[in-house]
Amino acid sequence: MEIQHITLQLKDIFQNLRNRYETNDKPEDRRDREFFSFVKKETTPVHDLIVKWEEHASAFVQNKQVSVHPQQVASTSENLQLLLLHSYYIDVKRKRYMELYQSVQYVFDLLLKDIGKQTS
Repeated sequence: MEIQHITLQLKDIFQNLRNRYETNDKPEDRRDREFFSFVKKETTPVHDLIVKWEEHASAFVQNKQVSVHPQQVASTSENLQLLLLHSYYIDVKRKRYMELYQSVQYVFDLLLKDIGKQTS
């Protein structure tokens, strides 16, 4: 299933972004055009993948026999966008970042579990 592939891909990407958040320093100047261009180049493919994930996940959860609700998909998509930017700009406290990260991982894991039930 494509939703499973995308979810696993995003889990891997966001694990790497979490490592980036934990090991990098804040940018010296948030208005630096060069840094902005770098971030845009790095995040555009991930943003596109998040949009694709939301479309597939929303379609998948329309089947009422799953534990993930449509609102959770929308919230997770928003949280992914936040995490994506916070991973580069490092502009939130670690506690908030980890709350977002754990929330996203929780929904990913529920979704993967539901996918596993559907394909068994």
